[in-house]
Amino acid sequence: QVQLVESGGGLVQPGGSLRLSCAFSGSIFALSNMGWYRQAPGKQRELVAHISSGLITDYADSVKDRFTISRDNAKSTVYLQMDSLKPEDTAVYYCKTEGVLRADYGMEYWGKGTLVTVSS
Repeated sequence: QVQLVESGGGLVQPGGSLRLSCAFSGSIFALSNMGWYRQAPGKQRELVAHISSGLITDYADSVKDRFTISRDNAKSTVYLQMDSLKPEDTAVYYCKTEGVLRADYGMEYWGKGTLVTVSS
């Protein structure tokens, strides 16, 4: 069973930076595509960034050139470096993946989220 644990959220001033981490366990991380999503109060959850097992990355237009997704297969961890943060980046940030084994292929797994608040 895949488990995802996010960390690194907190309160930051506009223009500041944070780095989120998502620790993965329970399956083969190197084969897993990983995504960061966020949900602001009163809004739907949205994709922020995605990185494939082959290191192909994709970003929401709203975070391009400000956020960077990366992964460390040796540590089974995916990161989201967030720079030039804006108040509208305030949200709970979630890590997501899909199963890659025969028993759970395509099944979605979510972390519990970490809160990012951008405010002066």
